[in-house]
Amino acid sequence: MQATSGIPGHMSRRSLAVAALSTIVEWYDFTLYLYLATLLPRTFFGGGAVALGDTLAGFALAYLMRPLGAIVFGHIGDRYGRRVTMLASMAMMTGAMLATALLPTYAQVGSAAGWMLIGLRCLMAFSVGGEYTGVVAYLMEGAPSDRRGFVTSLASAASEIGALLAAGVSAVTVASMDGESLEHWGWRIPFLVGAGLAGLILLARSTMEESQDFVRQRAQGSIPRNPLRHSLRHHRVAIGRGFAISALGSITYYVGITYVPSFVTSVGAMGEGRALWLSTLAALVVVGITPLVGMLADRVGRRPVLLFLAGGSVLLPMAMFLLMMQGTVGMALAGAVVLACLGGAVSAVGAVTTAEQFPGEGRLSGLAFGATMATALFGGLTPWLAHMLIEQTGWALVPGAMIALVGLCVLPVLWALPETAPPILRSRKTADPSPDRPFS
Repeated sequence: MQATSGIPGHMSRRSLAVAALSTIVEWYDFTLYLYLATLLPRTFFGGGAVALGDTLAGFALAYLMRPLGAIVFGHIGDRYGRRVTMLASMAMMTGAMLATALLPTYAQVGSAAGWMLIGLRCLMAFSVGGEYTGVVAYLMEGAPSDRRGFVTSLASAASEIGALLAAGVSAVTVASMDGESLEHWGWRIPFLVGAGLAGLILLARSTMEESQDFVRQRAQGSIPRNPLRHSLRHHRVAIGRGFAISALGSITYYVGITYVPSFVTSVGAMGEGRALWLSTLAALVVVGITPLVGMLADRVGRRPVLLFLAGGSVLLPMAMFLLMMQGTVGMALAGAVVLACLGGAVSAVGAVTTAEQFPGEGRLSGLAFGATMATALFGGLTPWLAHMLIEQTGWALVPGAMIALVGLCVLPVLWALPETAPPILRSRKTADPSPDRPFS
């Protein structure tokens, strides 16, 4: 059965706006951990040569909770509605952020501080696991069919605003305090800001309407009794495609954007404060380019845009990391902006493309198995892996080589990817989709 999501006029603009903007808070707090990766080691792990590695390892460990959260919240969303799962995940996120802001430090409780921080990061990752896929599915199902790419890309743009806000708040906090005040209590300010934002988003989400695609399923009695089993049985090829697209999106984002401040600091290219401002400027560019890429994907299709970006992922990253190592602000900014545009563009078109691989029935569960599994492996693990490989090999271009390798491996999958943009599908008069073909 072909899904009927995306019919114009079935979803209020207010509900779509709340869903799109709510990704600001999830990415604010989750990327905040990386933007403060040079401060948190001293605050929670006692400092020293191995503290940064411990901090990034904690980020990677927490990220392994994302697939579990996606599976749990995906089941809830496929069985009981998109609105329910988005409310539950945001409530958990609000509590985790507030608890992080109130944590004791290493100076107060010793090594227990680091374990408590990692535990709360695991809870945050669990909630984010179901958060992003729920928002992407909600936006794709509520958007007009010929504007799905643009509307769904707003989730990526808003998440970049969250990352921008995290970098900006971090930069202001670091620049306005001396080191002692920052380590004793100043680090709490960015997390308290995040907790306040999450509470506001939770209130706004309580007024959202349910996805019309889920309303259709409920009316037709087509809601899968076991969405996880349904997705694994009927949509294995779609899960594989979603995994490949999200692998490219994750590594270009987490290595090419959020790891950059730690990279330029660790190789001695610039100090902490200047590195955070570099991320702020790069994120501004990404916020502007993301919806443009979403509109482009509506106009020319998902496949050609993804193929172009995958080619760029193979050719550009090593040169950009080399540029950032030169120690000048201009070169560092140029390299960071190119990498940020690449990562933001892949996220923009990747969001709608992965969601379109599945029908409404079991969509969130399919995204959990495909997209979120890839994000856990190629997002959370890769900053830590890049840091460790640079330390062991002494080769500072490892991060760029990692992105290029993933881009090279994903290219064949994207070459065989069927087009899912509805106007293009109609113009080609494609046959009725089989269970493993994408649905519109």
